[in-house]
Amino acid sequence: FFFPTKRNVVHDTMVAAPESVLKRRKRDEQWAAQKAKNAAEAKKAQEKKREEVFKRAEKYVKEYEAQEKDLIRLKREARAKGGFYVEPEQKLIFVMRLRGLNDMHPKTRHILQLLRLRQIHNGVFMKVNKATVNALRKVEPYIMWGYPNLKTVKELIYKRGHGKVNKQRIPLTDNSVVEKVLGDKGIICVEDLIHEIYTVGPHFKECANFLWPMKLSAPLGGMTKKRNHYIEGGMAGNREENINALVRSMN
Repeated sequence: FFFPTKRNVVHDTMVAAPESVLKRRKRDEQWAAQKAKNAAEAKKAQEKKREEVFKRAEKYVKEYEAQEKDLIRLKREARAKGGFYVEPEQKLIFVMRLRGLNDMHPKTRHILQLLRLRQIHNGVFMKVNKATVNALRKVEPYIMWGYPNLKTVKELIYKRGHGKVNKQRIPLTDNSVVEKVLGDKGIICVEDLIHEIYTVGPHFKECANFLWPMKLSAPLGGMTKKRNHYIEGGMAGNREENINALVRSMN
């Protein structure tokens, strides 16, 4: 005969978990479910936003190509009629600091501070108007400026672009940096920012202020005659479209 002892008796009763443990378990499950739901919604919104960014980039590429074709067509028509085509006045300027503080008048220093050109080889985008050009004329021995093309604007923003976010210098490594500050203006990606700067759109002021002054390197091969004007074989002053080659050597 087999007589069960205390050691081999199986107890069918289960120990009930404390109420606090059950509540914590239920709360953790709810949090996990909510987190998964939020992640799915964020992923869906990100995919939708990415599609919108691609559509905008394609639209801008078509717009730039159409502008270039129109310019070529107008030049050909003018040449066929025995004349020449006068291009419209430039709307965008890129300004760079050339010299330091030595022998500088206080008013000149103040103008350079207003232009946000506090360091040598710093560069900013500006809109062409009477006030801007007059200010540039007053500080011309200390700056280099000209009219950048689309390639220059793109290379500067993609390579040297930093945004001002909460008074901090943040690199433009993600579209969210742009959207966080300029989203209310309809500018949600870097391509929007480039388009607004290059075309000098209605929100140019906000975009130019958002961009931190660009810190460029010294040009390859060095500089010649920093104290002379560009038309005298120096570096200072307005060099119009030739600014593009200089920026490329400094970028």
